[in-house]
Amino acid sequence: MNNKPRVRFAPSPTGYLHIGSLRTALYCFLYAKKYKGEYFLRIEDTDQKRLVPGAVEKLLESLEWAGVKHKEGVMFDESRALVRKVVEKGEYGPYIQSKRLEIYQKYARELVDKGKAYYCFCTPERLDSLRAVQEKAKLAPAYDKLCLKTYSRKEADEKIKSGEKYVIRFDVPETGETEFEDAVRGKMNFVNKNLDDYVLLKSDGYPTYHLAHVVDDHLMKTTLVIRGEEWLPSTPKHILLFKAFGWEPPQYAHLSTILNKNTKKKLSKRDGDVSVEDFKNKGYLPEAVVNFIALLGWNPKTEREIFSLDALAEEFDVAKLNKAGAIFDLEKLDWMNGMYIREKSMKDLAELCRPYLAKYEDKLSDEYLEKIVSVERERMKKLSDIAENTEFYFDSPEYDSEILKWKEMSNEDLKKTLEKSLEILSGIEKGDWTLEGIKDKLMAVADPKNRGELLWPLRVALTGKEKSPSPWEVAWVIGKNESINRIKKAVSLI
Repeated sequence: MNNKPRVRFAPSPTGYLHIGSLRTALYCFLYAKKYKGEYFLRIEDTDQKRLVPGAVEKLLESLEWAGVKHKEGVMFDESRALVRKVVEKGEYGPYIQSKRLEIYQKYARELVDKGKAYYCFCTPERLDSLRAVQEKAKLAPAYDKLCLKTYSRKEADEKIKSGEKYVIRFDVPETGETEFEDAVRGKMNFVNKNLDDYVLLKSDGYPTYHLAHVVDDHLMKTTLVIRGEEWLPSTPKHILLFKAFGWEPPQYAHLSTILNKNTKKKLSKRDGDVSVEDFKNKGYLPEAVVNFIALLGWNPKTEREIFSLDALAEEFDVAKLNKAGAIFDLEKLDWMNGMYIREKSMKDLAELCRPYLAKYEDKLSDEYLEKIVSVERERMKKLSDIAENTEFYFDSPEYDSEILKWKEMSNEDLKKTLEKSLEILSGIEKGDWTLEGIKDKLMAVADPKNRGELLWPLRVALTGKEKSPSPWEVAWVIGKNESINRIKKAVSLI
């Protein structure tokens, strides 16, 4: 077995990358980085019916966005072309399983030759009937080895020559137990007679996952397989298959399931946003997403919660992965994303926010955008928040004049307070039109016991909203002339 640690992320291109799959890729990346090993990407596309065009490209884009980078396997070429080409790099290719069919077929037949597997000619109708009988008898569905018992190798070969359809099944031992040490769950033990004679090679010549990943992980020298716990019941089948070939199995680490916070069931599309693309589009920063998902099922045994990618690699330990399901808490992600947002420089954050204000691009100079971002940053949980309820920065607001009133204020008092604000702001010199300068002038005049009397009508006049940043923040951003015009408009509505 190769002494250098080698781990792989091996997704199926069946749609957008699930947040749980990104976690698997991340753990592989962190493991390889910590132990100076190799991390590669393999595409498992043997289930042709489920393939989605463009899914490989989307997958690579998501991994690139998250910073979970690999140097071997399936990747984009290094050109800067508008349409990037998917290529394969490394000495163990092809890394796309549909290009490796002859390899799987060769090894499947090798098992038949060894007497470890056999040809099965049962029709779908016969298998359905068998399953129905077993279900009625409350037995676990399993193949009954009919073809193994019925046909000699010579008879099977003759049926194949005559054009009869077949699959190749693994001959699971009917006695004994299969044991293995899971890196997360410890010693696992399965009774062989409870395992089915599963299919290795389908009638269309494509392998099943069971055969393909075992062959690939051996030939590609994988030392640790990190995958979801849904594969745990299949692992004894895979261990038996490695042994049938005479190969040493890699170590396995089965990750806990990511659970919906409310239902405590596996996080799925029914719960809303679950793909990396969803979180990216909503304005979550890659650093925050990676930090958040790293802690879903991994406990660094410290109070610390904010980790860079390098810090995660330094701390990462498979032994600290949890067996119990990990709760996906969106509020926690929002909090963490907000922390990362506030760590960004104003210039960088402004550019990240720009796409969310694209419809105002003609009004969005760099300076103006940075002003808006500096005001909104403390309230932002994600980048897309910059586009919510902020149209007043670009257009004079429309509103019902009644919301201008502070508490039971009369029209006469409302007009007086707006005119007072107009007088204060008009008197501020251009050089003093700063955030602190505007605030100081307003607070100096506002009644300490009833500041809302001055500030509420002014804020609504500037924004048209009951909830918004402070009036001095908005006035500073939109400028003196626009502020004065909006106050005059408010007075005219009374």
